[in-house]
Amino acid sequence: MKKTKINEAHHALKGKMVEFCGWELPVQYSGLNTEHMAVRTTGGIFDVSHMGEVWFRGREALRAIQHIISNDASKLLPGKIQYAGLLTETGCFVDDLLVYMIKENEYLLVVNAANLEKDFLWMKKHTARFDVLVENRSEEYSQIAVQGPMAEKLVQEFTEIDLKPLGYYHFAQGRVQDMDAIVSRTGYTGEDGFEIYFRSDAAAASRLFLDLADRGEKYDALPAGLGARDTLRLEAKMALYGNDIDDTHSVLEADLGWILKLNKGEPFLGQEALARQKEEGIRRKLVGFELVDKGIARHGYPITVAGKPFGAVTSGTFAPFLKKPIGLAYLPLEHAALGCEFQVSIREKTALARVVETPFYKRKK
Repeated sequence: MKKTKINEAHHALKGKMVEFCGWELPVQYSGLNTEHMAVRTTGGIFDVSHMGEVWFRGREALRAIQHIISNDASKLLPGKIQYAGLLTETGCFVDDLLVYMIKENEYLLVVNAANLEKDFLWMKKHTARFDVLVENRSEEYSQIAVQGPMAEKLVQEFTEIDLKPLGYYHFAQGRVQDMDAIVSRTGYTGEDGFEIYFRSDAAAASRLFLDLADRGEKYDALPAGLGARDTLRLEAKMALYGNDIDDTHSVLEADLGWILKLNKGEPFLGQEALARQKEEGIRRKLVGFELVDKGIARHGYPITVAGKPFGAVTSGTFAPFLKKPIGLAYLPLEHAALGCEFQVSIREKTALARVVETPFYKRKK
């Protein structure tokens, strides 16, 4: 297994280590529910260094990016970030990603760890005709996410960057604990928070994580692992590649039409397929549901709609903050409206589920 440069800190903090996408990472420290609740009420500190960083540089960097993503990167200005789909020719997902505009002709694309090599090869293949240098520099970077109501106060103690005026999906460059860094107001938890990208040796990376954990004690902020990250993102209805989005479901079917800009001026992969689908209408849609009956609907559990099998739960858990079982699934469009009911097979039994409004959890501003 690969190890992040923060690995030593996880062992020092007695994290429970597991394999995740080829990496050794902590699934929890003090407990999934404890860490989940800390992020919702105070703060949590995550090692997300396994994420991939791909840089686009050159005269046609913007055109190259526009050709492969669903959103319109021409709307970005230096210091702004955009969420988008990295698309197949059918309008489905190679991955989902963040696009950071560093400056004119220079962009950072952040992708999922499980898809890094696949994404990089896809990007290189489909941007070869553009005047752009595409570099996978993931091994250079570490990334720490600090999430929760106390995140701003905690991170501010480590940086010269004034965080207060930094808007959601904006970033700034500056020093964090004497290291050059990119600090963005982004996250995968549904809370306010920051993601810090920096280059250092393992000693400095572990020291920053340990110092954040130590200083975080006065804010009741805790180190948090993969388990809480997953339950937090599901409460906030943030899609997980390989579960809720993949190369067989389109942007429109995934209920992510807001990241699709069909008329952005640059032809792009999947444009024709998505335009046709939008005109003809989708036949299935990703929805959120709650269980009416007792049980927990987990990823992969079969679904029955109007007496007929229809796919499976894409994500499901017992939500620690909401204190009820929730999940996501694709349903036929005629059964995807709020209040519609269907059955989930849980081991030997079936449980009634009902479509509800999402996100399940939305923080108070």
